[in-house]
Amino acid sequence: MSPTDASTDTDSGAGPRSPSDTGGEDTLDLHFSDELVALFATGDGAATSDGDLLDAVATWGPATTPAGSFRLLPVRIERDLTLVTRWMNDPAVAAFWELAGPETVTESHIRAQLDGDGRSVPCLGVLDSTPMSYFEIYRADLDPLARHYPARPHDTGIHLLLGSVADRGRGVGTTLLRAVADLVLEHRPRCTRVVAEPDLRNTPSVSAFLSAGFRFSAEVDLPDKRAALMVRDRALRHVL
Repeated sequence: MSPTDASTDTDSGAGPRSPSDTGGEDTLDLHFSDELVALFATGDGAATSDGDLLDAVATWGPATTPAGSFRLLPVRIERDLTLVTRWMNDPAVAAFWELAGPETVTESHIRAQLDGDGRSVPCLGVLDSTPMSYFEIYRADLDPLARHYPARPHDTGIHLLLGSVADRGRGVGTTLLRAVADLVLEHRPRCTRVVAEPDLRNTPSVSAFLSAGFRFSAEVDLPDKRAALMVRDRALRHVL
């Protein structure tokens, strides 16, 4: 089962946080030059076999959002492991992803996707050249999730966490969810629905999906949680 979605628009009181937590300070000084972003997007960062099952996520290009220029870059262990591990150890994130611990824990989770058949692609979300979020774009119809709802061919799922506490509680999660759903629908013509399954207890996450044009479809009992099945339909893309 893919991991649960972390809070996307959580305010400072929505989850346990250490008083000494510095929030997003570990990301504030990390930037990718435009040239480096372009290099990763042209294939060097697409070492996973995502081209067949997810229509080459690495080539999707940027999306213009109210928050800035955003793009997905497939994760590279040697470049990104330390950063993603820090995010996974944020108490607000760990409460739902359950991947807190040393780098080996995060590495195992990411490598399972990178070494797989391409049905799930772990990505950094890069906003104005700054990596600030982690996404997993996955084939929901090929995932164990499909056993729990009436899946359609090419249903595509999203998991998201925001790395910086400064980006939570002010609509950034909603903005990125809408942008990524639009990217999926733009670049995956066979996909008619983008889905997600946040934990029902994670009300900020559910609210962010609703604000991003997803509709609440059903409550589903998954092995590790009771989830809200959220759906964004291609047919309603320009309505919601």
